Amino acid sequence: MRPLPHKRAFTLVETLVVIAITAFMMVALGVLIAYFYRTNGYVLQQTEEVDSARRSVENAVRDLREAAYGADGSYPIEAAATSTVTFYAYVPADTAVDRIRYFLSGNTLYRGTTAPAGAPLSYAGQTEKTTLVIDNIRNGSSTPLFTYYDAQGNELPSPVDVANIASVRITALTDVNPNRAPDVYTLVGSATLRNLHNMNE
Repeated sequence: MRPLPHKRAFTLVETLVVIAITAFMMVALGVLIAYFYRTNGYVLQQTEEVDSARRSVENAVRDLREAAYGADGSYPIEAAATSTVTFYAYVPADTAVDRIRYFLSGNTLYRGTTAPAGAPLSYAGQTEKTTLVIDNIRNGSSTPLFTYYDAQGNELPSPVDVANIASVRITALTDVNPNRAPDVYTLVGSATLRNLHNMNE
């Protein structure tokens, strides 16, 4: 009967080398997993914020399309500038025409809504309810937030004569995370003031 072959055990040095290699691989794997989650977390946040900003532009376009004479007889467009527009429109769940104001304050676009009250209905003295629309707006002087056009599609010069406005273009440049590399997204929406168009016919 042959004797069993002698099994050589790991030496202390070999054991330490194996432990070191295993520890290095575990640390490297942990770093990769953390980087993966951090990167994907930013991409997910970025996607959500861009989608939210896109929906906000769509809502502003929908508001503008509903521009109508105010409850007190005011002209549908009250004021128009490159960073603000004030107009009157029907708002869902409201029975009267509200005054709506989109305005840029710092790097944030807000929406202000004023409901008329009293008899006769009036907007004077009523509280404006303000909500944040888009944060981290990065429009410079070369890219106005609001651009106005007449019925022939010609851009109206500033100061804008509200009586000539037939459509409004919104161009919002937004940086969803200003603490990271500059990824500026351009969101564009256009609204033809259909009720105003009908009034001018």
